[in-house]
Amino acid sequence: MARWTPFPHPGEFSFDATTVRKNWARLHAGDAEPCPTQAPVLDAWALFHSGDFQKAHEAGLKVGGAGITVANKAACIYATYLEKKERTRLDLFMEVVQRAESQAAEDPKNPNAWYWQAYALGRYSQGISVAKALAQGLGSRVKESLERTIQIQPRHADAHVALAAFHAEVIDKVGSLIGGMTYGAKKDIGLRLFQEALKLNPGSAIAMVEHAKGLVMLEGDKRMKDANRLYEQAAAFKPADATERLDVDLAKALLRD
Repeated sequence: MARWTPFPHPGEFSFDATTVRKNWARLHAGDAEPCPTQAPVLDAWALFHSGDFQKAHEAGLKVGGAGITVANKAACIYATYLEKKERTRLDLFMEVVQRAESQAAEDPKNPNAWYWQAYALGRYSQGISVAKALAQGLGSRVKESLERTIQIQPRHADAHVALAAFHAEVIDKVGSLIGGMTYGAKKDIGLRLFQEALKLNPGSAIAMVEHAKGLVMLEGDKRMKDANRLYEQAAAFKPADATERLDVDLAKALLRD
């Protein structure tokens, strides 16, 4: 496997199994993943939260079982924020889709098996263009997997964010009428899901960023001031781990734009 691009803030976060366990509720407020009992899985999560996404990915795959979730999250975060080659990004997302599908087939009540399947497929869809993905039927798969995630785990804040973003992006690309009739995308549902996500995880920088984007997609430039306020809040957020640092960096970049 080629060497992944390293986390751009080396040494900023340093976790081990003990500190991951101690801070688990804070670190996993978004994905509602239960704290693992296996030491090798905790070790893989320590690598992930420290920003060593490639080693976390490899460790998770080696452990298997609950480690697959670590591997999938590491691959998705890395591909979303750090991988520079588009073909490699898309390949990583599709590998996650395949692993998460198998995980969901073996353990259908595992919410993050459904969530990472949806997340990876959603990012893949953005990479090939949302319009093309919708034409291929990928949008329905994303929506159904996210709804399944929330059905299994109603407190999964990140799934609320992703499902809200689905409604916003579909409406932005094809309009409210076609979006609603063909894909079940609704403006009011999208706005409500964004709000629910922030209630479940009020300290989520990425929820603020996606909410800001969604407001403009769903309601136009009249919400730009509200969107900028959300970007400012996200940019001022104190990150707890490497992924949150990347979220804050994204918010700062969007503010500059």
